[in-house]
Parts: sequence; C-alpha cells; structure tokens
Amino acid sequence: MNLVWTLYIAVGTLVSLLACFWLIVWTNRQRASDEEIAESESHVWDENVRELNNPLPMWWLWLFILTLIWGFGYFVLYPSLGNFAGTLGWSQEAQYEAEVAAAEARYGPLFARFGSLPVEELINDPDAMRAGASLYANYCSQCHGANALGAIGFANLTTGVFTFGGSPAQIEQTINNGRVWVMPPSGAILRTDEQVDEMIRFVRNIQDGMDTSSPAYAQYMSLCVACHGPTGEGNMALGGPNLADDIWVYGSSDAALRKTLLEGRNGVMPAHGPLLGPDRAHILAAYVHSLSR
Repeated sequence: MNLVWTLYIAVGTLVSLLACFWLIVWTNRQRASDEEIAESESHVWDENVRELNNPLPMWWLWLFILTLIWGFGYFVLYPSLGNFAGTLGWSQEAQYEAEVAAAEARYGPLFARFGSLPVEELINDPDAMRAGASLYANYCSQCHGANALGAIGFANLTTGVFTFGGSPAQIEQTINNGRVWVMPPSGAILRTDEQVDEMIRFVRNIQDGMDTSSPAYAQYMSLCVACHGPTGEGNMALGGPNLADDIWVYGSSDAALRKTLLEGRNGVMPAHGPLLGPDRAHILAAYVHSLSR
C-alpha cells in the first residue's frame, strides 16, 4: 500500500474516532439556557407526551467512552492504519504459520506412523480411518459430498469404479497429482437429431453388449473407440470412462447424454499433494479405497 492510501486510511480513521468522541461529549452536555429547555419541552406527542433531550446516564456514557479508548488502543497495537504494522508486530500470516506449526508438531508424528503402514492395515485401523474421514471432510467433501456419493460431474466414491483406476496406488496418484479429462464435442459430426438419438441409444445399451447392427456402431468405432475401447470398457490412461457399467458421472438421461455428445465435457481433479504431503495423502487414499468396501 502506497503512502497516499496509508495517510488516507490513518487520517480518516483517527478523525472519525475523535469525531465520535466529540459527538458523545456534545450531545451529553447539560442544557442550561431557558431557550434550550423550552425547545426541548416543545416536542409534544399525543397531547401530553413530552420529549426531553436529557443527558445520557453516566454508566452508559462511560461505555461509549471506553469503547473509543479500546478502539484507539487497538489501532496502536494492531495493523489498522494503512502500512503501520502495530506495536505488537502481529500479522495474519504469522498467526497462520504459528498455528500450522503447532498442529504439525502435535499431529505430524501420528500421520507419519500411519503413512508408513500398508493400505490394508490402515483400513482395519479405526484411528487411521477416523483421521482419513477428517481429511476427506476437509479436502474432498466439497466436490464429492459428505457421504461420498458425488454429484453431476463429480464421481461417486462408494462404487469402487474409478475412471483412472481404483487400486490404492492409483487413488493415491490421483490425490497427489490430480487428473484432467476431456470429452470432445461431436456436434460437428452428429449433425442430425436422428444421429444423436441413435448414438444415445447405442451408448446406453453398450452394457448389454455391442450392437454391431446399429447405425451408430460405425460412428462409435471411428469417434469413440480410442477413449472408450472396442467394447466400451474405457481407457484409464486417457480418462475414458467405462460405458459398459451403469455409472454415469454426468448423468444418463437423454438430455445429459445429448449435452455430453454435442458440447463435450471438461473435468479437473486438483492435485492435493502439495497441500497434504505424502503421509496424509496415503491415509486419505486408504480411506477413499475403504468407502467401496
């Protein structure tokens, strides 16, 4: 913050503080003259209710004054006046770093112990699963839901079906490095409603077997086979989901499939490795793996 803004904030704040003090003193002064008393008593409501401008009770007045004194002290001690850092040298960054360091000192050894155990052992350890549930609530529930059932565009983690693989190592890799997947739009190729409807029927029925007699089969083999495989089993390397099951991340209604075909989809799973570190990522992977069991 430059000097101009610092002065603007500091001067404006201090002048406002002094103005509040002056207002309290002025409004609380005694009305000594006959003219002021007469003016006060001239406010009559409902024929006989008089509004008198009397001073505040002293205890109430001192509450206002003490609040102003507290505010002035706060401005001196804490960074409240532009670039002035306050006499205590407090900052939100320093407080955050201190709290993180304290939490790491307290919980770091626990996470380190769990991080050294294999996944199967962690799944059977109630303390490890409680730690995993806490990590999930903080880092995953916003997208995948508190119950891990997912939402449109976010995978259901309880099915055991993962586009990029559901082994503990694959889940841990997804958590650490994130994932990006793209379903390119096919609106320029599927130009008629009949072609789109035929492809929707074909894709929805793949779980019953590939219908090689369908008019959409040839288009599938030219447009979709690279990502979804010749039998619709998917391609984990490219993030192509399995079409032969009944799990649809973006929905299986006609409207949802039409949108997917014509407009495509873009998905991102953010990398959490820098946030979690290896031990927490390992525990979280074990917890996510346990959800489908």
